[in-house]
Parts: sequence; structure tokens; C-alpha cells
Amino acid sequence: MAALTQRFSRYALAAALSAVCAGAVAEESLTVISFGGAYGAAHKQHMVDPFMKDTGTKILMDSYSGGIAEMKAQVESGRITWDVVSIEAIDLERACSEGLLEVIDHSKLPAGIDGKPAAEDFFPEALASECAVATDIFSVVFAYNKNTIGSAVPQSVADIFDLNKIPGKRAFQKRPQVALEWALMADGVAKDKVYEVLATDEGQARAFAKLDTIKKDIVWFDSWSQAPQLLNDGGAVIVQSANGRFYDAIRRENKPFVIVWDGHLYDMDVWSVMKGTPKKDLAMKFVSYSTESKPLAGMADVAYGPTRKSSMPLLEKDVVANLPTSHLDVGLNANSEFWADYGETLGEKFNEWLLKK
Repeated sequence: MAALTQRFSRYALAAALSAVCAGAVAEESLTVISFGGAYGAAHKQHMVDPFMKDTGTKILMDSYSGGIAEMKAQVESGRITWDVVSIEAIDLERACSEGLLEVIDHSKLPAGIDGKPAAEDFFPEALASECAVATDIFSVVFAYNKNTIGSAVPQSVADIFDLNKIPGKRAFQKRPQVALEWALMADGVAKDKVYEVLATDEGQARAFAKLDTIKKDIVWFDSWSQAPQLLNDGGAVIVQSANGRFYDAIRRENKPFVIVWDGHLYDMDVWSVMKGTPKKDLAMKFVSYSTESKPLAGMADVAYGPTRKSSMPLLEKDVVANLPTSHLDVGLNANSEFWADYGETLGEKFNEWLLKK
């Protein structure tokens, strides 16, 4: 009996050790959510793959179309399946204020490649939220296809709304952001007054009325990845997207697309950590690693500007002209605080407007 007991104890100990080891392996894995396409590929090449190689961590990478609905569902249900999420700043304020994200200690971020402390090396806006570290500066622009546009080409936001000058379909992402700002710009509102006007009932009515003028010619899509295809196949003559989507198609596939920078809305994408993830420490380690100078410089692959000053000397010179930072004078900084305050209301109004004939 003693021998059996001793043998059983050894088996029990082995099983326990096996369970501990399995738990340790499970802890060394992360689920990282990005936006797919060329953008997600840049994350994978310059951040995810090097982190896996250097740390031995297994990363499961997936994509989504933005917004906070899935994050909210996970946190409210207590079933967290995402660890690190790439979020557009336009959604960040709401996600942070609603308690969907962990607070990130920016003082623990590593210094730049030149030794400059992170607080001095990052552009100030990159660390503006306690729930995030910005990875890149991007813009929402519109573009046309030289082979399908016709004799008149768009040069301004106003041209998007001029069906007489440029007939044909327009393609927008199915959300009120950007569409409403462009509507007011096209209706004569100065860029620096757009959010002031859009905060009023009259301004909102004015924006929707302007959208009414092209409503029958708008093709709505869900994901930025659909935009280049719509422009290539002639599904629309003017298409909205993140600038990197078009740049990638132009550079890698030699597509005859032309980006128009007038009225572009520029902002930052960020890494955030899901509230309640059991892998919080490892997630924070990934965020720190992936926002060092060299990984951030890799985002220029898709024409997004890095958020650290020390990354700039690492960029190829021929890419600089295609970065949003080279066109800020004709753009508008997307106001994430405005959308945090008005996003839900305008989202409801937008959905109601879509249903109207």
C-alpha cells in the first residue's frame, strides 16, 4: 500500500507540475487585434514578429473593422478574448471613458534610439490618453482612379458633393465620422469651425442636408480593406479610405489611383490593453516593445507617420512626401473628444438618416 501511495504521489506531483507548466505556456501568449490589410501586415512585420522572436511569446493576430462594440461586449460579459487592440483615436475616448481599457504607465516606456526619454521623444498627442500609446499618424482621404474618373477630376472636398462636375458613385465607410465633417466643409464651413458647428442641432441638420444631395450615389462599406477594390473595379469614382490603403495599392500593385489631400482628417492609431485581461503584464510588455523607435518607423511602409521623433531619421526619404505630416496644412485634426461626447447621439441620427428614403 505504501508503494502504491508513493507511486500515486509521484503521478500526482508530475500531473501538478505539468499543469503548472501548461499554465506558464498559456500565459506566454497574446491575442493582438489590428485592422488587417497592409496596415495589419506592417504591425506583423515590424512589431508582432520581432516580439515573438525576441521573447518566445506566441501571438494570435486577428483583425476587426473598428468601433468599440466588441470591446464593450467582452468587458461587460467578463469574457475577455482580446489582449492588445489597435484603436482609432476617434474611438479611443469613448473606450477609455467607459472603462473598457487598462491605464498605461507612460513613465515605463523605453527611451528613444537616441537616448531621449519617452516623454520627450513622443509627439505630445501620442501620449495624451492614459489608456493608450499612439503608434502612427494617419489620415482619412479620398482618391480617384485615373482610368475611370472621366474628364473632370476632384481636387477638393466640395467636388465630392458636385454630381454635375463629377458624376458617379462615391464610397464612404458606413459611419458618421468624416462624412459629417466633409459635408460641412463642402457646405462652406471653415475647417477650424467644423466641430463648433457640428456641436449644434442646426449644424448637424446642415451636415445631413448636404449628405442628402449625394445620398442616392453613396456606396457604403464596412472595412477600409474594401476601399481599394471599389476604386479599382469601378464600384465608385471617388472613394474614402485611410491614406495608407491607397498608398499601398499605388506602390505595391501599381494601381492608377490619385490621392487628394484637401480636407483630409488626420489622427492617430494607438495600442490599448483590454480591461480585465489576465495577461495584462505581458500585454504591457508588448506595447512598450512595439512602440520603440525602430518598430514605429516601420509604419511608414503604409505611409503612416511614426509617433516618435527618434524614428524620423530611420525613414526612407521617398516616403516622406506621402506621409500625412507633409500635408497637415490642408487637413483637419479629427477631434476625438468631440466624438466621445457626441458619437452616440450622432450615430443614432446617422442610422435613422440611412433608413430614410
